[in-house]
Amino acid sequence: MQNSNIKYDLKQRTLLFSKNLLSILLSVKRTPINQNLIIQCLRSGTSIGANYHEADGAESRKDFEHKLGICKKEAQETEYWLTLLIHLKEKTESLNPLLDESEQLRKIFVAIINKSKASRIS
Repeated sequence: MQNSNIKYDLKQRTLLFSKNLLSILLSVKRTPINQNLIIQCLRSGTSIGANYHEADGAESRKDFEHKLGICKKEAQETEYWLTLLIHLKEKTESLNPLLDESEQLRKIFVAIINKSKASRIS
């Protein structure tokens, strides 16, 4: 999907994820059942980028790892809410790529955390 010679900016990627999430969730028809799912998904999904921006300006390596841990947790939570919305057959064709992206972001954060901890230990 991505050329390995191109540096991918995680700040841009998380911002794009938030923008796409906003656009899709705004287009989902609200019902008494899905209303809370949409709100929760919006909160956790947009929190990923906000916390990554904070991590980028962390004061120490431990602070960086902690903030990335929050990014990972928010991505995990977003996966949960997206899965429930997909289960309700809400904008499945639009939500599936967002679910995939939140999973990829979570894996990226885990890899960065692990690498940071490993370099701190050695």
